[in-house]
Amino acid sequence: MTTHYDPAVHTPAEDDGGPPPEAPAPPGHHRPRRSRFGRLWRGRPEDPRWVRPAFLALLTATALLYLYNLDASGWANSFYSAAVQAGSQSWKAFFFGSLDAGNAITVDKPPAALWPMALAVRIFGLSSWSILVPEVLMGVGTVAVVYAAVRRRFSPAAGLIAGAVLALTPVAALMFRFNNPDALLALLMSLACYLVVRALEDGRTKWLVWAGVAIGFAFLAKTLQAFLILPALALVYGVCAPVRLRKRLGQLALATAAIVVSGGWWVAVVELWPASSRPYVGGSQNNSFLELTFGYNGLGRLNGEETGSVGGGGGPGGGGGGQWGETGWDRMFNSEIGGQISWLLPAALILLVAGLLATRRAARTDAVRASFLVWGGSLLMTAAVFSYMAGIFHQYYTVALAPYLAAVVGMGAATLWERRERIWASLALAAAVTASAAWGYVLLDRTPDYLPWLRMPVLVGGLVAALGLVFAGRLGRRTALAAAGLGLVASLAAPTAYTLSTLREGRSGSIVTAGPSGASMRGGGPGGGGFPGGGNAPGQGQGQGGPGTGGFPGGGTAPGTGGNNQNGQMPNGQMPNGQAPNGQMPNGRSNQNGPTGEGGRTDGAGGGGMGGLLNGAEVGSEAKKLLEVDADSYTWVAAAIGSQNAASYQLGTGEPVMAIGGFNGTDPSPTLTQFKKYVADGRIHYFIAGGGMGGGMGGDSGAASQITSWVEATFKEVTVGSATFYDLTSPTG
Repeated sequence: MTTHYDPAVHTPAEDDGGPPPEAPAPPGHHRPRRSRFGRLWRGRPEDPRWVRPAFLALLTATALLYLYNLDASGWANSFYSAAVQAGSQSWKAFFFGSLDAGNAITVDKPPAALWPMALAVRIFGLSSWSILVPEVLMGVGTVAVVYAAVRRRFSPAAGLIAGAVLALTPVAALMFRFNNPDALLALLMSLACYLVVRALEDGRTKWLVWAGVAIGFAFLAKTLQAFLILPALALVYGVCAPVRLRKRLGQLALATAAIVVSGGWWVAVVELWPASSRPYVGGSQNNSFLELTFGYNGLGRLNGEETGSVGGGGGPGGGGGGQWGETGWDRMFNSEIGGQISWLLPAALILLVAGLLATRRAARTDAVRASFLVWGGSLLMTAAVFSYMAGIFHQYYTVALAPYLAAVVGMGAATLWERRERIWASLALAAAVTASAAWGYVLLDRTPDYLPWLRMPVLVGGLVAALGLVFAGRLGRRTALAAAGLGLVASLAAPTAYTLSTLREGRSGSIVTAGPSGASMRGGGPGGGGFPGGGNAPGQGQGQGGPGTGGFPGGGTAPGTGGNNQNGQMPNGQMPNGQAPNGQMPNGRSNQNGPTGEGGRTDGAGGGGMGGLLNGAEVGSEAKKLLEVDADSYTWVAAAIGSQNAASYQLGTGEPVMAIGGFNGTDPSPTLTQFKKYVADGRIHYFIAGGGMGGGMGGDSGAASQITSWVEATFKEVTVGSATFYDLTSPTG
C-alpha cells in the first residue's frame, strides 16, 4: 500500500520536501521500475497523471514564448552588453564587472548578473542570443520556483495559476528577455521566499541559511534592492517558525551571517584591492563600492539625492511630482506604471486579505498562513518602497513585484475555491475576478487605439464569471469550474495581449517598457517610458516598435539632430552650465542595429539620448574601419564620453573603448592628469567627440569637459562619415 503525502503533516525528517518512502511491496509482488524519463514525466506517485505534464508544458510554453523574436532587441542595453563582451575577453573584467577589457571603469552595479551572460558568450561567441538566452532561462527558472512554492502548500492547480500569471505579466516578459540585472534579482528573491517557506514548515536551519545565501547573491546583482523584503521575511519567521523563540533568533542570526558572507566577499575584495590596479568603480564619486551602494544606488534612490545622477527626485513625501514620476500610494496604478504590473494587483490584494481571513484561527505555526505572509509581505513591502521612492525610478523595476503577486494570486484562488461553499469565500473570489476585469478595462482604455475590441469582452466576461462564482458553492462542479475558467481567462486576457505586443517588438536602450507604444505615459504624453519628467530626448527618431518617447528631467525635450523631436529644451530650459560640450548637443543616434542588423524599439529615447547617454550611437562601417587599424597596439582603441556611447563603439569593433565619466559622464574618472598619461604612454588611439553630459549635470569634477577641451585644443580632428574623432597620436603642433 502506498503512503500518500500530506503537506499538512509533513515532518522534519522528510528533509527533501517530497513524499515519504513508499511502503514495502507485499511478498511476491514487485513494483515496476520507472526510467528516469518516466519519473520526470510522471512526477509524484500520489499526483494525478496530468500534474507533471501540465507543469512541464508551462515551463516549455514560457521558454518558447520568451525565446520568440529574441534577437529583435539586438544588443538590448548596450551598456551591459559591452560589459558582457569585456568579461568574455578578460577574467579581470569578468570579476570586477568592467565595461571594457582594458579595465578602465566598471558598470554601476555589482557584476553577478553579468557573469552568466559572459560565460555564455565565452562558450557560444558574442551575439544577441548568447547574451539574452541566459535571461530567458532565469525567467523559466523563476516560474518554476513560484510554481514549486505554491504547489507545496496548496495544490498543483494553484501552482499552475501562479506560474501562468507570472509568465504572462507584461513587465516579466520584458525583463526576462533583457540584459539588465532585474532578471537574476527576481529569480533569487523568489528562491529566497521559497526557502523561507520551507524553513517555516519544519524549522530546519539549513533552509533559512540558504535563503540568506540567495539574498546575498541578489545583493551582488542589484545591491540594496535585494534587502527590501528582509523585514517581512525576518518578522514572519520570527513569529511563525515551529521552534522555540531562542532557536528562532539564533537561526535568524545565522541567516544574517549567510547574507553577509555570500554578498560581502566580493565587496571585501574590491575594497581591499589596490585602487591603482583595478578599474574605477563606476557610479561612485570616490572610487568606492560602499559609497556607490549607500549613495547613488542606495539612499539616493529613496530621497532623490543621487550624486552623479542626471536629475534628482521630487523629494520625500507622498504625492510629490518628482522628476522620476509621481510618488504616492497609487503609483503602481498610474499611467506610467499600471500597464507594466498592476493588471492583477487589485485581485492580489483582495485574495491576500481573504487568505489571511481564512487562516485567522489557525495555530501560530500554520504553514498556509505563513505562506501568505511571506509572499504577501514581500509584495506589500516592495510596492510601498517603489510607491514612495523619490529618486531614480524606472517602470521596469516593477518586475520585482511579479513573482510575489503571482504567488498570492495562485494561493488565494486555491484557498477560496476550496471554501467556495461559504458565502464569504465565493463573494471574495467573485470580487477578485470583478476587480481584475474592471481594472483590465481601465488599463486597456488608456490606449484606446490598441485592440479596441478587447475591452468589452474582458469586462463582460469577468462580470459573467463573477456572477457564476457567487453561486459556485451551489452549482454543480462542472458549472462552477466553467465559471472559474472564464474568470481566469477574463483576468489574463488583457495582460496577455500586452505581453504578446512586448514579444513582437524589439527593445533597446537603458529605459524600456512593456506593452504597445503609448502604453506607459510619463509627464502627460504617450510614450514608452523614457526620460523622467516627460518630453523627448535629443536626436530622437522612431525605433521599429514605435516612437521612443519619455522625458528629460524637469520636462520638455532636448535639442537634437534628426528624428521628430528637434525643437525642445534641456532640463529647466537649458543645458547644464549654459551649454553642452563643444558648445552644442552631439549628434547621437539610436543604436538600432544589433548583431543581426535588426533594429529594436528604443523606449524613452529613440536614439542617442542626451548625446549617447541612454542609447549610444550608431557606428558606421567607415568609423569601424578607422578604429580597427592597429587596434592591437593600444589598450583602448578610443575613448568616449559616457558609457553608452563607448559601449556602442566597443560592440561595433570588438575592441576596448574607454568610457570617460562612466554612465552619465559625471564620474571623476579618469582625471585630466590620468588621461594625459594614458595618451603619453600610447594607450589610447582616438577620442570620439560628443556623448554624455560632459560632466555638467550632477557631477562636480567636470573631468569629461576638461578632457574634451584639452583634446580639441591639442590633437587633429578626423571626420569619418557623420562622426568626429581626434587622433591622439597626432598633435596639432
